[in-house]
This record gives sequence, C-alpha cells and structure tokens, in this order.
Amino acid sequence: MRYLFLPALAACLLAGPAMAQSEEGEPRNRVVIVENIKLDYAQVLNVEPVFQTLRATRTEEHCEPVTTRNLPPVNVTGEEPVEEKGRFGRLWDSVRSIFKPGEEGSAEVAAVPAGAQPSNAPILTRDCRIVPVGREFRRPIAYDVDYVYKGTKYRSRLPEDPGNRLKIRVSITPWVGAEQGSPANP
Repeated sequence: MRYLFLPALAACLLAGPAMAQSEEGEPRNRVVIVENIKLDYAQVLNVEPVFQTLRATRTEEHCEPVTTRNLPPVNVTGEEPVEEKGRFGRLWDSVRSIFKPGEEGSAEVAAVPAGAQPSNAPILTRDCRIVPVGREFRRPIAYDVDYVYKGTKYRSRLPEDPGNRLKIRVSITPWVGAEQGSPANP
C-alpha cells in the first residue's frame, strides 16, 4: 500500500510549479527590453540663472562730516579782533590803565606760543559711532534652461550655462502594456 501512495504524492509535488509557470506566461515570451540611446543636440532658447542669496552683517565706524558753518569763527593769527569801542568802552580802558600800569588798552591778550591754541578755541572733532552694516551677496548656483528639440520645448535645471547648443541624451524604449501583452494585438 505504501508503494501506491508514492506516485500520487510525486504527481502533486510536480503539478504545483507547472501551474505557477503557466500563469506567468511561456518562457519564450519573457524578453528583456533594451533601451535604445543616442546623443543629439538641442537649440537653447533661454537661460535664467538661479541665485543663492547670502546675508552677512558686520560693524563699521561711520563718522558725520564736520561743517565749519555751524562752528564759531576760529582766531588763527592769535590777535584779538579790534572792536570799535564807544564812549563808555574808551572811558573804561583809560580807568583801567590808571590802576594797571604797563598795560596798554589794545594789548590785553597774553602772548600765545606759536603752534598752540588758546584754551577757549573750539577743537574740531568728528562725530563717529559704530553701526551694523548688512551686506547681501548673490551667486548663481544653477541655471534654468529652455530648449527645443524636434519642435518640442523643454525646460531643465542644469549646474552650468550650456551656451547656444545643449547636448542631450535621447532614449527610446517600446512600451509594453497590458493590452500589448496579448498575442491578438500586433
């Protein structure tokens, strides 16, 4: 009885892969589709750079310009300007000369050494302050290229500017869909 059971078991084991193989299709119809590739040139229509914007801030010293129009006049010669004195001024000078002998009315200013400024002379200083200054740098990181190949327009982003002509890779492969898989459809 054992020997009768073995052929039935072997038939069942061999039938499983045969059924799976018939569902996938016949082995002669399994074909690897090879891609057909050629290189050609397309005409470039437009190139637009794509910029990366970098922002940086640094501090700089900014000084306001000094204008002499707002400052009082500076005595450069060291001599006092001669003012016209009225009667009271002349009387006062004569009274002062009585009490201070050796001084004349017109020579009241002490001698200032050459090259030194009198203490009441205005000193020109600049108005400076530290301010942050923003800088912006732009650099191209890519190029959007519009081109035409065999009457059809395309747009691609490229790392470099291609110039007037763009070398392209043309790939042609047949499309095998569900309706083309049947033998009735040529």
